[in-house]
Amino acid sequence: MSEFLTTPTGRSLAYSRCDGDGPGIVFLGGFKSDMTGTKAVFLEDWAKTNGRVFLRFDYSGHGQSSGAFTDGCIGDWAEDAMAAIKALTTGPQILVGSSMGGWIALLVARTMPDHVCGIVGVAAAPDFTEDSMWPQLTPAQQQQILQTGQTELPNEYDDQPYILTRRLFEDGKTRLVLRDPLHLPFSVRLLQGTRDEAVDVSVPLRLLEHATCPDMQLRLLKDVDHRFSTPQCLDLIAAALEEVTTSANAAV
Repeated sequence: MSEFLTTPTGRSLAYSRCDGDGPGIVFLGGFKSDMTGTKAVFLEDWAKTNGRVFLRFDYSGHGQSSGAFTDGCIGDWAEDAMAAIKALTTGPQILVGSSMGGWIALLVARTMPDHVCGIVGVAAAPDFTEDSMWPQLTPAQQQQILQTGQTELPNEYDDQPYILTRRLFEDGKTRLVLRDPLHLPFSVRLLQGTRDEAVDVSVPLRLLEHATCPDMQLRLLKDVDHRFSTPQCLDLIAAALEEVTTSANAAV
């Protein structure tokens, strides 16, 4: 049963939280996904089994939270994540960012570093609106966005198409993390499939090269796609969490 948090901006965010030992774990979902996905539920079950504090939630316009998806943007969803972390967690957290959630995790770490003690990125997609989504649109689609404010794309994960808005791209330009210095003073694990059709392998390699970090590792899984939800993949996420937790505890 979900609970709800009203943020300082007035948005109502659905969330699920379990108690346990720290450091806490926060799952940050992907673009148009929600907290009932395979990875989020697996990690909550894993956290309960291992006696760990865990939080998953829906961004505004996603899942059970208030608002329309088409009204949102990266900045809004990062704002939601920061509000949830401030209100619903105690002490530094390990952020597990899936796809867009990886970008959100980096924004959280940059904006409120005292609240973060580790990151696990799963097919993390920093700066995707600028670097991959916009360039992949046809000139006609780009023009439609500029003239009408939106365009539609087929969604292989859902019957409903992706509606991409001008605000999404304009806001995304102001949230980029791979252009300016990015200091991550904790352990980071990046997990990436070589058959990921949404996030190219060059993305985590670029993040690995760009960020200043004392302990960042990238693990590539041959023939794994963007979902990263097979039993093997889920076990690798849990193993990465164990490593980051050990590092975070040693740093205390």
